[in-house]
Amino acid sequence: MRLRHRSGRVLHLSHGTHERPARDFPAVVEHLDAYAAVRDRLAVETLGVSLWLPPTLAAALAIDGRSRTRLRAEIEARGLEIVTLSGVPFAEGGGEDPEVPDWSDPARLEYTLDLARILTDLLPEDAVRGTVTTIGLGPRAGWDAARQKAGARILGKLSGGLAEVAWHTGRAVRVAFQPEPGFVLDGAESIVEAFGRLDRERLGISLDLAHLACTWQSPATALDRLAEAGIAVIRVRVAAAIEATDPVAAAESLRGYVQPGHPHPVSNPAGDSVADLAEALADFPPGPWRVHCHVPLHTTPEPPLTATTEVWQAALRHLLTDAYPGTDHLAVESSTGGAGADLAYLISALGELGLSPPAQAYAAH
Repeated sequence: MRLRHRSGRVLHLSHGTHERPARDFPAVVEHLDAYAAVRDRLAVETLGVSLWLPPTLAAALAIDGRSRTRLRAEIEARGLEIVTLSGVPFAEGGGEDPEVPDWSDPARLEYTLDLARILTDLLPEDAVRGTVTTIGLGPRAGWDAARQKAGARILGKLSGGLAEVAWHTGRAVRVAFQPEPGFVLDGAESIVEAFGRLDRERLGISLDLAHLACTWQSPATALDRLAEAGIAVIRVRVAAAIEATDPVAAAESLRGYVQPGHPHPVSNPAGDSVADLAEALADFPPGPWRVHCHVPLHTTPEPPLTATTEVWQAALRHLLTDAYPGTDHLAVESSTGGAGADLAYLISALGELGLSPPAQAYAAH
């Protein structure tokens, strides 16, 4: 879905789901059918979507041009378009729990470049460039000097590989690293420190606004810090986290968000952090808390809990109301069933910031 900024630039808004990745081509088509149903509910001409392709399927598609051509035809036949591919997860989707490689492991490089090669064949003809998202380098625990050195070497190869993809295809793809709690890339300062050694032309940030809320940084301050350092916010995931002003009083409500096997980090303004909500509910660090657990944009949690709605709204104002937009791609992720409501709510909010409706964006483009 395209929205026009007052500068004339067209921004792409994509929808993703929390579904498991497609393990083969027929499963990809099933996902596309689900997205097409969302497009029908929204009654829009074209819906932007973001696919998650696991490594084995990505490797196969990267070397099979006929399959990529067929995939593009399936996408276009359903009124969909793709400008981003998700390379954040790594599992094959069968319920297994392998050790996830970080950016000190060549497997992460191979997977990301496979996605970049696939994306060049899926991009709309008039798209300026595409994005592959990935993890925030790796978990901070264990990111020692050896991993740092290996990571620097691999990230250099990533820049070279992206340049080669652009040279061969004439299509530019950038890689956006997603900051996460407990990762090398977390708050603005850790991002600036890491990007002092990275290629800023082809590499940037995929900023989850629920995570930004959980850093307790002012959105304007964090975004200005990245801009001053020349770090591109390539993609913005519009999302809200949970906030509990008084965690003790809200304990019963918070327990409803505990998901075994799916940790939800907790933080407070003092800089304390706990890896999972279940652990926080056992130890009760001082409040208030913000919990990195996404809640639908168009609803609010039951009191006494609230959502960090003001954070994502402030971040979007800062990114989108200047003379030029501060990002290329916007994204919202939800369950397939709730996608229409979340997208409609976000489109309305973006309209209030001056972005044109989709039909006008297509006409301008």
